[in-house]
Amino acid sequence: MTDLSNIRVAVLVSDGFEEAELTEPVRALKESGATVKILSPTMKPIQGFRHHEKGASIQPDGTLDGLSTDAYDAVLLPGGALNADMLRSNENVKRFLKEFQTYDKPIAAICHAQWELISAGIVKGRNLTSYHTIQDDIVNAGGNWLDQEVVIDRNWVTSRQPQDIPAFNHEMLTLFSQYVPAIAGGGLA
Repeated sequence: MTDLSNIRVAVLVSDGFEEAELTEPVRALKESGATVKILSPTMKPIQGFRHHEKGASIQPDGTLDGLSTDAYDAVLLPGGALNADMLRSNENVKRFLKEFQTYDKPIAAICHAQWELISAGIVKGRNLTSYHTIQDDIVNAGGNWLDQEVVIDRNWVTSRQPQDIPAFNHEMLTLFSQYVPAIAGGGLA
């Protein structure tokens, strides 16, 4: 099992998240010993979905206000079209993701969450995958979209959909385990 006991993970999420794309990666992270914080625009419970049907509600651990790259070593971006569409316009999210990229800290994104990377302006020149309906958005932002279960590109791991979660989780844990928090500013080993 991967040991992530020294890793602090920010999970950025809002109403409309795809339930399995939050709960299953968070479970894998916690089982590996990571400290996980679910962060949302407000402290109100956030509503998950199982594609088009309502799923579980989750209580966030904190808000997106004052997000600091110093407080986290890695970030997980669950999918869900409504979730990603809401977060992509959040200035705190965009700033946080740009700063994360500046320090080469690991980012894991699945399904529609790649919209957040697009809106943060950090997709140009990157290889990634996503849910097939946002392929054009990635290409138009200068990214190279690949129709693969999982794509690893330096400090990013991306995936397409809930069916890909087992492979996504495996690669996310591997990527996050390569991060060395002790290095000033962070970065991958």
